[in-house]
Amino acid sequence: MELVTSESAAETADPDPATAAAGPANGGTLSGRPLYVPVRTGAEGGTHLRFARTPGGARTAVGFTSRRLLAEAFGDQQPWVLLAEPALRALAEPLGAAVVTVDPRATAAPRTVASPRTAPAPAHPRRVPVGS
Repeated sequence: MELVTSESAAETADPDPATAAAGPANGGTLSGRPLYVPVRTGAEGGTHLRFARTPGGARTAVGFTSRRLLAEAFGDQQPWVLLAEPALRALAEPLGAAVVTVDPRATAAPRTVASPRTAPAPAHPRRVPVGS
């Protein structure tokens, strides 16, 4: 699984479990630091991870190093849980998210597919000759 960090996050490679306890300030890695992970409530009432897409379209789990950064990306009312980066990886990978993004800067609204009832009519309808 790949770890993607923004420019503001510590510039580290994939975390080394041996230095995880040291933390970023002491030459350690993000794996020892809790991340604020956005979640949602499922139909049955359970808590589920929220996923995003990388600019290349890959599914990614996201975590933030502060509540402020999470709120900037998802809004003040976004529910969250605290997870260490290895725990986030372990939960996300079986669900198809091979990438963990820490402190993403830009988010986009989820893509929606217009149903035939709500799809706008074409600006110029195609004309087909009858009886050709």
